[in-house]
Amino acid sequence: MISQWIFPQTVLRRLCAGALAAAAFALPALAWQSEVVFSSKQWQVEIVAWDDGGLGCQAKVDNGASSFSLWTFQDGSVQLQFHSPQWDFGDSGSSDLQLQIDRKPIWNLTNAELYRNSVLFTLPDSDDGGRFILEVAQGNRLFLRNSSGGAVQDYSLAGSRASIEALLECGDVITQQSTKASNPFN
Repeated sequence: MISQWIFPQTVLRRLCAGALAAAAFALPALAWQSEVVFSSKQWQVEIVAWDDGGLGCQAKVDNGASSFSLWTFQDGSVQLQFHSPQWDFGDSGSSDLQLQIDRKPIWNLTNAELYRNSVLFTLPDSDDGGRFILEVAQGNRLFLRNSSGGAVQDYSLAGSRASIEALLECGDVITQQSTKASNPFN
């Protein structure tokens, strides 16, 4: 675990479960439904329900011109998303990119998916993935660069520690929901 919970776990669990129940009732009308379950500084954490029954949690910081998000899904995967309305990648493509948090060593991400206005990258389920999330939680600023190191965008990480903790807790809630759906006797 990243650190001690700043936000009480039971309160956040109840908020996520309540948002999940509210989203379930609204699903037939929308392709997706989301509910903010936590906010800290420039960050918001949402639980998202899609009309196919899938669930996700998103921690997002928006700098006005673009946004950086961390997503968790029911299968336990974690995905980075960089979004800007100024980008237009079409429906498919890939690129290598670099990320740097504060003055720490650079992270090289290979074959990041380019889709419409977003860059997507699934973190490995490994120590490296965990270290990256920890750096985000402890960092002040994230720099997105192209593969040559040229600046593309940067994002404030103020409030990321509490938001990442809330994201992980939300991820636990949706993972448990997935287990309940597959086995009615749990």
